[in-house]
Amino acid sequence: MYRFGYYDEICATVQMAACPLLGDSQVGYEPTCYARNIEVRNALIFQMATLIIDIIALFMTIIMIVHVRSKYTAVGRKEMVLVFYIYFLMIILDFITISGIIPISSVVYPYFVAGYLGLTTAMCWCLMLNGIVGFQWTEDGTAASLWTFRLTSLLIFGLMYFISIATFKEVRGFDKAHPLGLFIMYFIFNPLFLLIYVVLQVIVVVNTLDEYWPLGNISFALVFFVIGQVIQIFLSDKICEGIKHYVDGVFFGTICTLLSVMMVYKYWDSITKEDLEFSVDGKGNTWEVKELLNEDDEFAPYAGQAANTVGYQGVSFANTGSQYGGQGFQQPHYQQQPQHGYQQQAYAPY
Repeated sequence: MYRFGYYDEICATVQMAACPLLGDSQVGYEPTCYARNIEVRNALIFQMATLIIDIIALFMTIIMIVHVRSKYTAVGRKEMVLVFYIYFLMIILDFITISGIIPISSVVYPYFVAGYLGLTTAMCWCLMLNGIVGFQWTEDGTAASLWTFRLTSLLIFGLMYFISIATFKEVRGFDKAHPLGLFIMYFIFNPLFLLIYVVLQVIVVVNTLDEYWPLGNISFALVFFVIGQVIQIFLSDKICEGIKHYVDGVFFGTICTLLSVMMVYKYWDSITKEDLEFSVDGKGNTWEVKELLNEDDEFAPYAGQAANTVGYQGVSFANTGSQYGGQGFQQPHYQQQPQHGYQQQAYAPY
């Protein structure tokens, strides 16, 4: 039976990075069923299937970061990309802690787990703040907005990190057998931050947008997140036993978390439209002269370049077929003047 403030039943169902550091015994809590491990050069690698999903998540996060940064005039671009930076770091720490790369018996293992938990809460907090950007409490992209995001996210990270380490080390007032503070931060405040974000986005869409299609994206993000948490906390051991230890709930939970983050990106992309008048394009424009010049025109001599001649910054001049075409520029006929020991040269146009 699940009890408020206790991890015993949760850790018996699913393998979590913090479980070996909690409980009365020296080995902490262990799951009743967990995914098979593999041996690589005398080292055991745990949760191999989940690690593959983590690698995929890293690449997908890089793609999302690049796309967000490329929308130069989108509202909240710099604030939203901070969420994906935190998620990227969170994936790396998740990879390290659940794989056994850092053994549970290592003295640094608690600090990496605390970092992972701190990044999880910081990401939820930063995402909630992004929900406020649409209300224009301050101009997005300014120093005031960005430093508010950075400092408060760092503060939340530090708070969760301290609570985690204090719980693992049983600092006065903290008990790893009854980790109430850690439980409240992870299972109460994290979902609360996400719920506030969803509610704020529903208000923004209903009040400011002409269409409600973006609500489908944010709804899918919420559904994926809920499904992932339910699978991990309540169904992980049953899935593990049913699939004969090949994968457990952590695998499906990681997939659902990735899908949820991708749908948040999709939602943000759907409600932010770039102002093309002020956008910056990294590609150089190539111009081509389509209309032929009249030979009687005073600028006709300058059109006599060959068709394949490329001028400054990729400007291509078409062959006019005139008497000057393909022969380079020739000086117009002027009245001959006496020459003083040198011959007048014909130069190509610039």
